Amino acid sequence: MNEQTKIGGIFTYEHIRDGKVIDTWQEPNLVVDEGLNYALDAAFSGGTPITTWYVGLFKNNYTPIAANVAATFPGAGVANEATTEYSESTRPAWTEAGVVTKTITNTASPAVFTFASGVTIYGAFLVSTSTKGGTTGKLGAASKFASSRVMLTADVLNVTYALTISST
Repeated sequence: MNEQTKIGGIFTYEHIRDGKVIDTWQEPNLVVDEGLNYALDAAFSGGTPITTWYVGLFKNNYTPIAANVAATFPGAGVANEATTEYSESTRPAWTEAGVVTKTITNTASPAVFTFASGVTIYGAFLVSTSTKGGTTGKLGAASKFASSRVMLTADVLNVTYALTISST
């Protein structure tokens, strides 16, 4: 029998304006090659574990590909990460609560973005460095929205991410 393992995730978003939830939606993601290689290295080859991951948002109409890496993905020529448009001083942490039934998620502690200016957002990503616009570390996953989302000044976007692994 030829069994295969699958790994994938879902980003979930909650858009808040004037203290009221105006939209919620989910988007599947791509676990990029850099993230897959890191997972194998850390789990099976004695690689250095990354203890904290961070969520970023991007503002280019760009579809992530498997070959994307942290060294180039946030850049203006690729995803063009939103950096000055939200007021948090760093990328919000993805604070996961441990593995339960082959899934790990930050549902109990969403990454929060508070917008300091209006911007159109096209997607989100998971990366191992907190620096806005930073190009070091590892890119774990990325997701383009089915349709762009307009954020206004003072809007809040709560982001959760669940990563699941399974055998088929």
